[in-house]
Amino acid sequence: MTNVDEQLVEEWEELLNVLEKVLGKRPADLNGVLFLIGVQELGKGPITFTKEQKQDLMHIAICKVLSLSGFYELEGLDKDGWPHWKVVEKLPHFSLISQETLLKMHVIRYFKEELDFF
Repeated sequence: MTNVDEQLVEEWEELLNVLEKVLGKRPADLNGVLFLIGVQELGKGPITFTKEQKQDLMHIAICKVLSLSGFYELEGLDKDGWPHWKVVEKLPHFSLISQETLLKMHVIRYFKEELDFF
């Protein structure tokens, strides 16, 4: 494991620990954290979402965190207040493990820069 990999593992664990303290429950995985970001970015508070809306929330989260590196840009909100994103720069093709690493790096950056979380 490289130093970068070790640092990512440490920061990811730190983020999960902070979220557990704040929420009272530890997110199970990356998808759980992405869901939380989606809810945060939607800004409607804790409401019940359909399965399709939960998938949309995760898409919102992915677009938001990858917008920090210029891959996506917010187009605006629809009539129901849901954000819509456009691709600015196409993501390079990654393996699934590399995709997860990229997303975790951006999720950590989101919590640091956007929410001043840790």
